[in-house]
Amino acid sequence: MIEFQQVSKSFWTGTQRKVILDRASFRVDIGRSMGILAPNGAGKTTIINMMAGLEKPDEGAIRKTSRVSFPLGFMGGVNNRHTAKENCRYIARLYGLDPDYVESFCRWVCGLGEYFDMPLSTYSSGMRSRFSFSLLLSIEFDIYLIDEGMPATSDVEFNRKAGNLLKERLRNATVVIVSHSAQTLQKFCNSAAVLRNGQLYQFDTLEEAKRLYDYTA
Repeated sequence: MIEFQQVSKSFWTGTQRKVILDRASFRVDIGRSMGILAPNGAGKTTIINMMAGLEKPDEGAIRKTSRVSFPLGFMGGVNNRHTAKENCRYIARLYGLDPDYVESFCRWVCGLGEYFDMPLSTYSSGMRSRFSFSLLLSIEFDIYLIDEGMPATSDVEFNRKAGNLLKERLRNATVVIVSHSAQTLQKFCNSAAVLRNGQLYQFDTLEEAKRLYDYTA
């Protein structure tokens, strides 16, 4: 479970204060995958980062009682000077996992060949996305965080393999995905919410959330 309790978050843009959340309270329960609908620039990535613990609220508290993933595409835990192999083994030790397993899994999913043994600084954006997605899938979480705005890969074979693995993971896990498109959410979620005026309005179905989102768009 992830619970936001009277959470406020805002940023100074240089000309005005942009409010993301204003004393907002909501929760994500295990077994109830949730999509969050919001237009671009509304703060979707900020909310995902707060769920992951990468950003702190200005006020209020965020409580987690489950194993929550880092956001899909997040590369903050890896070192660009090190190879994919070295990063895999480091992350594995952080999570108390078998480094040999995590390395082998990521090497197989990535399909990067000889680049797997080269520094991440030599990677293209697509290669970095493949590696970060593989690393995410190598660790089993209770809740997976997906930001639609994260970099994507154009590799068809990788997308097929990684997509199938993600579906397998989500059979026994919960997902939170943020997007500006209801069509994206319907592939993963059985409930949805709308981010509007600093509040997160939760609904039992995507259709209910979509009606509010379309009305306020």
